[in-house]
Amino acid sequence: MEEIKSATSDFNKNNVIGKGGFGIVYKGVLVHSKGKSMVAFKRLDRKYGQGDPEFLKEIVMLSRYTHENLISLLGFCDNDGEKILVYEYASHGSLDRHLEGATLMWRQRLKICLDAAKGLCYLHDSKGTQQRVIHRDIKASNILLDENWNAKISDMGLSKIGPADQPHSFLATNVVGTPGYIDPVYMETYSLTKESDVYSFGMVLFEVLCGRLCFEYNNGHFKSLWPMWRKSYEENKLDEIILEKLKQQISQNSLQTFSRIAYRCLHRSREERPKMSHVVEELETALLFQQMEQPVDNEEMGNTVVPSLVSKGFMVNEGKTWLWINKNGEYCELISAEECLIPTVSASSMYTYDSRKKSRFGADYDINFFKEFKIHVRTQFLTPHITYAVNLVFDSNYISYTRTLYIDYTLAGEREPWTSNVLDTREDGWFTTELYQFTSDRRCVELDITFSCMDEIGVEGIEFQPVERHLEDGEVDIQEDTYWEQKLPSDYGEIIKWSNDSFQWRTKKELYSILCEGFPIKNGEQWFSLDKNGKKCYMLSASVALHKRQWKWQSLPESRFEEVALNPSGGFWITCNSQMFPPQTTYACYLVYKIRNEKSNFGRRVQVMTRLPHPSSGKFHSWYIRLLLSETPIIGRKVNDNTPNILNTPKMKGLPRLRNDGWMEVQIWESQTGILLDLKFVAGPAGWSFKGLIVQGVEFKAI
Repeated sequence: MEEIKSATSDFNKNNVIGKGGFGIVYKGVLVHSKGKSMVAFKRLDRKYGQGDPEFLKEIVMLSRYTHENLISLLGFCDNDGEKILVYEYASHGSLDRHLEGATLMWRQRLKICLDAAKGLCYLHDSKGTQQRVIHRDIKASNILLDENWNAKISDMGLSKIGPADQPHSFLATNVVGTPGYIDPVYMETYSLTKESDVYSFGMVLFEVLCGRLCFEYNNGHFKSLWPMWRKSYEENKLDEIILEKLKQQISQNSLQTFSRIAYRCLHRSREERPKMSHVVEELETALLFQQMEQPVDNEEMGNTVVPSLVSKGFMVNEGKTWLWINKNGEYCELISAEECLIPTVSASSMYTYDSRKKSRFGADYDINFFKEFKIHVRTQFLTPHITYAVNLVFDSNYISYTRTLYIDYTLAGEREPWTSNVLDTREDGWFTTELYQFTSDRRCVELDITFSCMDEIGVEGIEFQPVERHLEDGEVDIQEDTYWEQKLPSDYGEIIKWSNDSFQWRTKKELYSILCEGFPIKNGEQWFSLDKNGKKCYMLSASVALHKRQWKWQSLPESRFEEVALNPSGGFWITCNSQMFPPQTTYACYLVYKIRNEKSNFGRRVQVMTRLPHPSSGKFHSWYIRLLLSETPIIGRKVNDNTPNILNTPKMKGLPRLRNDGWMEVQIWESQTGILLDLKFVAGPAGWSFKGLIVQGVEFKAI
């Protein structure tokens, strides 16, 4: 007691920093084993209505429950007839003191609300304790702010504690709390639940937005401002109640997210109120929107960053949209099937995903399987002036390694359907196929698309991702490559000797540029080059790799070799030696080709068969590849615009890609052992052919 009197100058009124239901709060410097520190002393005064039970409750609660967003109890004193609690000092006082002023920017207000929500979420769901805590007196004056404006919930003297596995309610003999913040259902029924705290917290959120307390006294009469605030929200007139100093600071998406969750907290029905964990998620989203759309200097922003949410993504639109930001700062959206899918026939089955294939909308995300369906999708967050790909994200029980699933789709206003059978597989096991590309001119875009599939598919959603320009394997930007010295082969002197021509270079960087461009070797029958990673590539000419009697032959200016092969008679074979890499080097083999004047019966799906057993398994294998490049339709493309749309072709085995030199390539083999390669190519069903196929050669690339 003597230490406390010394620290507070014998409870001098100049050290008073607040008053509450427990009594008067003083500040003072306390000397302890680690030195000195400013602390807060809450001194019990029974005339304020609280006494021994609340004193003991505060000690028990703050000793048992510790969290960075709960005020810390440092000690207590119970002697000489005094009951005093010692807390960490919150130098900026309580939140209610800063509601009306210009001290707190909107970004800081969001961070304070998020901090307080995390503290309350911890009380409601204390992980590992099997207990829950209901605070019972959540209000702005019980949210304290430290020197860094971090928020901490205080005043646990009225809280209730109970097992988490029992019914979520208590029957109270009397209603406690502060008028204006008390759950009306609690007042009417004396039934206390966690949702009672949620209601009180929703009132605090509106106070932060409006810059004033949720009630006022006029001539001794209490008046709640909630009816006025509710009307403004429901009539979409928030400008009438938002604190004037904040209006120019708030981004529209941040305001919508914040006000929506605040309104839900104050729902009359407890069942409609969100859990505090969901409130935390929505406030994180509102803060993230604010940071992205109203950027400020880090010093001004303070400690308001929500880490990791940008890249991994987060849920918005009440759990119906998954939003994330790519490395270029561009928005990406996945809109759930629940939000946009319209079945044209009744669902044939229901399928619940297990832990091996989790949807971003939840591990137990249920979908129906359809052969025909429509979608009406509306984006909200696209980055203007960016080219986006529209992807269908789905699952199917019918896709196998040797079978292609055809999906026909038609955009509203189109006469003829498009067909997609180029499927990519995400890391989580879902399939995607690109439907369209378009350049966004605004954040909101609406699309109506009708689908028809050869087999039933289950849709996770429609994805909007910015189109990326893939850097091809042979495409190296020498000027921008800062690591070229590390990629220059140590045996470059020997490599240059392979060339049929002599080279002159002044610097090693010029030499590296020559190696990346490549040059003929082996009397012009092979071509050597470096890929973008500095790995060696060898291309064998068509005359070396193909059986000459199956082809016609002619010279072509754009070819690296004297002759190219074209128009094979029926199927064709590739036979060549791949023993050009060191042992234990994994490499891939590519067919380098073009297609001219292709007919409708060109071999779209080509079967490849080994005519020699695999060296490790001893078995013969077969698989399928595609030679035709699937071009994605562009929404809004002008009639006379014939620019090929090949920017976002997925890099997959068996799918063709356009190279930087204007030729196409498709992977036909992969191995870790140099062997004699002997492959047979068949153009699919009877009547299909390879007419129009031109082959420059076969290229081997180290992986």
